[in-house]
Amino acid sequence: MAETHSTSKQDSKSSHSGKRQALISLSDKNDLTLLGNGLQELGSGGTASSLEKCGLSVTKVEELTHFPEMLDGRVTRVKTLHPNIHGGILARRDQAHHIEALENHGIGTFDVVVVNLYPFYDTVSSSAGVSFEDGVEKIDIGGSYMIRAAAKNHKDVLVVVDSNDYPALLEYL
Repeated sequence: MAETHSTSKQDSKSSHSGKRQALISLSDKNDLTLLGNGLQELGSGGTASSLEKCGLSVTKVEELTHFPEMLDGRVTRVKTLHPNIHGGILARRDQAHHIEALENHGIGTFDVVVVNLYPFYDTVSSSAGVSFEDGVEKIDIGGSYMIRAAAKNHKDVLVVVDSNDYPALLEYL
């Protein structure tokens, strides 16, 4: 992939690379190498770093949103709450005015959204005990929104929330 991510329609999806564009944001970073086949990855924060460590080419969400970390990392965690992200998930491909709006705003589309949420239950129910504040920090905001947006646009966007489904995803692709 190029150093910066172009968000025009022609660069989204599979037009140049032959790969489907995937938005990936994971708390469970196991089996990441499975995601490298057939997908052009756009990753958030730690997910992007983990994908790169696996030798996969990835564009960071910040390159698409042009929005920095702030509020002690809380905004980094919700950096995916941005029109450049959600427009690309929610746009209906069969609606010409949706595609035109994306083109007018330089927003690309996503074909696959791979998200798993912070382990809230595991954190707050652990025998080690956790402070209320630490528990609150495990409430996933951005991931929940991406899952809901992809589910709403299920005709055009595949959503995967469990790493056990990665092989099925690759088979589907």
